[in-house]
Amino acid sequence: MRDVTCDCQAPASEAPAAPCLYVVVPCYNEEEVLPETSRRLSDKLDSLLERASISGESRILFVNDGSGDRTWQMIRALHDDPSSMGVSPSCPWFSGICFAHNEGHQNALYAGLMEALDRGCDCAISLDADLQDDVDAIDEMLAKHAAGAEIVYGVRSNRDTDTAFKRGTAGMFYDLMAWLGVEMVSNCADYRLMGRRSLRALSQYTEVNLFLRGIVPALGFTTDVVYYVRAERFAGESKYPLKKMVSFALEGITSFSVKPIRWVTMLGLVSLVVSLVMMVYTLVQALAGRVVAGWSSLMISIWLVGGLVMLSLGVVGEYVGRIYLESKGRPRYIVAESTESYENGKG
Repeated sequence: MRDVTCDCQAPASEAPAAPCLYVVVPCYNEEEVLPETSRRLSDKLDSLLERASISGESRILFVNDGSGDRTWQMIRALHDDPSSMGVSPSCPWFSGICFAHNEGHQNALYAGLMEALDRGCDCAISLDADLQDDVDAIDEMLAKHAAGAEIVYGVRSNRDTDTAFKRGTAGMFYDLMAWLGVEMVSNCADYRLMGRRSLRALSQYTEVNLFLRGIVPALGFTTDVVYYVRAERFAGESKYPLKKMVSFALEGITSFSVKPIRWVTMLGLVSLVVSLVMMVYTLVQALAGRVVAGWSSLMISIWLVGGLVMLSLGVVGEYVGRIYLESKGRPRYIVAESTESYENGKG
């Protein structure tokens, strides 16, 4: 008879094994902040390992999103010899993958989570490299995950570090998304813990137009929140200027709601009613012999209808563009290299 390996659960009297945690960090031109980020995350995982909150197989997974600076070289150095970057971890925490081209923050985040899932993690925490997310909140996230929460969101307790403009626009964005029927967690960016079950569910979402802030709440697992104070960016510049924030908002709206198209329909109906009213008005003016007097209203009608037509084409075009991108079936990203392949001489 051949041996059969039993994969049964441990007896209730035995303490559960410490989870394998992957900390996923998307990076785009982060050479200024990466040394401090790696040091803080390494210290955090060292302390968690010392308290048996995580296993020694846990990793910090950097995802280089086609950076144009030395970000990838620094990630490889952290993997090969952390001391060269001024870091002395108790375990070989550092790992990384490198995109062949810049594919955007959401794709980098997704790639890191799927890589963590493939490597057998029990849970994964995603956070940005700029150190604005409080790494000390990881302790509470792990505790709430151990207590039964499949997804734990890191939620900002305030927005004092933001400008008045950013606070106002962020509030309007969350209000708009709620009004559109999109399920989101207010004041939560991409700092969250996801268990293995939720990561498997996320892997089934194959759309090119990723909006993880809307997808993750839609998974439907048990959730909890951890509140923290968001700090100032440690170094470097923000990777989300106004143009990218507007694009990100449009991505979220068009990925989760068809209400804008319905608004176009309503605008068309309103335009039709206005046109009928103007037609009656024009006939009355013509019968009264005051045709010249209607010139202003005619011009206003032309501009109104023209503006509505252009707006409608723009909104519909956004959705058609999304359909076009999805229909091509191209890969969301291509991993050109990883620290493991580099180590084995395959990179």
